[in-house]
Amino acid sequence: MAIPDMTRPGPDAVEARLNYSDGTSRTVFTTDVEVPFPEGRLIVSRTDLAGVITHANDAFVEMSGWQRDELIGAPHHILRHPDMPAVAFKGLWDDVAAGKKWHGYVKNLRKDGSYYWVYATAVPNIRNGQIVGYTSVRRKPSRTRINELIPVYRQWLEQEKSPS
Repeated sequence: MAIPDMTRPGPDAVEARLNYSDGTSRTVFTTDVEVPFPEGRLIVSRTDLAGVITHANDAFVEMSGWQRDELIGAPHHILRHPDMPAVAFKGLWDDVAAGKKWHGYVKNLRKDGSYYWVYATAVPNIRNGQIVGYTSVRRKPSRTRINELIPVYRQWLEQEKSPS
């Protein structure tokens, strides 16, 4: 499912074009506004095998800036921030598709162009021995670890952009 291009939230927003693994792309706008992860909350979502959102808890709806009915049925990459390298998500999908748990730090894009960081755990949902979807639980991330990962993610993005 293609997601519509974002509307520029303000004159200082930076425009980027994102290409997704499902072959779709869209224009997004980012700002330098970080929304802090809410104390004592967990963000929970579930997706089908294709990464389409089937469940979003209240904390997910609030932090994403989207309405619940906009999230349900949308691909989870609706939250992808252009500062996140594709290789970070490849590891996630490789692990959960193989039936393994994945952990990682993710910078998510809100509907209004601001962002928030999470420490995510994603697991496959298994029924009768078959993977039927995925659940992701996000918690407050370590600021120290985020600061360590920012230059790593920046380097991975540069490697993705440079011709091999």
